[in-house]
Amino acid sequence: MEEIQQILSNKIDKSQLKPGDHIYSWRTAWLYAHHGIYIGDDKVIHFTRGGGQEIGTGTVLDRIILSSSPSNSGDPCLKCGDQSKADGVIASCLNCFLSGGDLYLFKYSVSPAIFLAKARGGTCTLAVADPPEDVIHRARFLLENGFGVYNIFKNNCEDFAIYCKTGLLVFTTISVGRSGQAASFLAATSAVFSSPLRFLTTSFPGLAVVGCGVYCLSRFVADIGIRRDVSKISVERLVGCKREVLTETVMDPDPQACVTKGEETRALVPQNTEVPVERIEVAQALVAKGKGE
Repeated sequence: MEEIQQILSNKIDKSQLKPGDHIYSWRTAWLYAHHGIYIGDDKVIHFTRGGGQEIGTGTVLDRIILSSSPSNSGDPCLKCGDQSKADGVIASCLNCFLSGGDLYLFKYSVSPAIFLAKARGGTCTLAVADPPEDVIHRARFLLENGFGVYNIFKNNCEDFAIYCKTGLLVFTTISVGRSGQAASFLAATSAVFSSPLRFLTTSFPGLAVVGCGVYCLSRFVADIGIRRDVSKISVERLVGCKREVLTETVMDPDPQACVTKGEETRALVPQNTEVPVERIEVAQALVAKGKGE
């Protein structure tokens, strides 16, 4: 019975919330969900790029996916103020985080059967969550120090919440980040356009079976609990290494190397001078340090 309930819905009541929970709420006709970490006292720490800037295309699509920022409809919240243009890691009250939506609990350590049965990505993972005190520590630390540049596929609100819960960091640049939503989108694209198996059958039921199989397999291998291109990194080392990358750009004795690094950094770093956590230099440096210790 419990497994059936897990498949049907992750919806919970506010009274069931515990500090350290990874929560989410659906936005814009269920197209996308916004994720955050509940730290207690009616507060949620979450990652945003700012209203209308979630995908950063400069097109009308930026107005469709309005998932990360608290709603600016009506009067500003008396607790949080106007956060409609907030950017980076922010703290909001629970009502502002939900922005009129329902409350859902992201599940960890689910079985492969439950994971595959939850056809919609961004609701659960096979990965194991850390103790609540570790989760809250990471979230608070990143609230003060930032989580890099928002990227809808590589470094979004779900990536932030999953990192806070697990401490796992992706150290390759050839795939999506930790987000199950991004993995599901790419898995669906792969199922429709990329599978050579679709040529083995011309019937609609056959195509549906092949497409479903490719989609499920792609989601499964992309889950943070299965992937091999991840490493557990403390939040202090993560933030410290981001600063080292910036320092190397300034201190490198080779002028040409400095120019190259500077160009790379300017291309990826906004005005707040944060390096995105998915930078291959950051993750590889952390992994190398870990092996040397």
